[in-house]
Amino acid sequence: MFKGYDFQKDSENEWVSISDLMSVLMIIFLFIAISYMHNVQQNQLNVKKVAVAYQELQIDLYLELWEEFKEDLPSWKAVIEKETLSIRFEEPEVLFAIGSSQLSIKFETILNDFFPRYIRIISSEKYNANIEEIRIEGHTSSEWNDSSLEMEAYFNNMKLSQNRTRSVLQYCMGLIQEPEVLMWSKKYLTANGLSSSRPIFTSEGLEDRLKSRRVEFRTKTNAEKKVVEIIEHMEKM
Repeated sequence: MFKGYDFQKDSENEWVSISDLMSVLMIIFLFIAISYMHNVQQNQLNVKKVAVAYQELQIDLYLELWEEFKEDLPSWKAVIEKETLSIRFEEPEVLFAIGSSQLSIKFETILNDFFPRYIRIISSEKYNANIEEIRIEGHTSSEWNDSSLEMEAYFNNMKLSQNRTRSVLQYCMGLIQEPEVLMWSKKYLTANGLSSSRPIFTSEGLEDRLKSRRVEFRTKTNAEKKVVEIIEHMEKM
């Protein structure tokens, strides 16, 4: 007797093969997901390490600057900001004559004492590879003279603050004796005149015109740049 083709058995075998294929694909997808999650976690860990290293660098540099200058700051009428690693000279009568970009004799004397010690710390092997920029910032109050319009005063102060920071930069560069430090400083030391764009305010919310007229030495590390590089790498994965 002719034995018919067992369609049911063949269908069952085909179903088994498809099930095996799906199982294999699921395992592959699982490994891909695990690998992806591992990479994400690793990159997150790298970002965290950079952030922690940045914080430790900030603290170490701040403490070293504080130990170096804490005895001098009161007589210089200067302060150190821990968050921005900024050393702020905030006695305008000591810095320049009104409306002038010529350094006063007293400010030159302060820079003679301050800057060689400052650049020695910043450019040391401990920190120099982590420096993005050393900004000499010139700031003014918002006033120019009673008859000036707001924008006229802003641009007059912009020109003045830029001239002042260039004068400070030129004077400081002339104080550097070591050729290797001079080359390093040319790469990272900049002059930035900011006019009245970043005034200092009193507790009542009013502009403190006296403290707004200042010069700051602000240190910017490259930690932010490293974090951005890691994030960009993550996005390309």
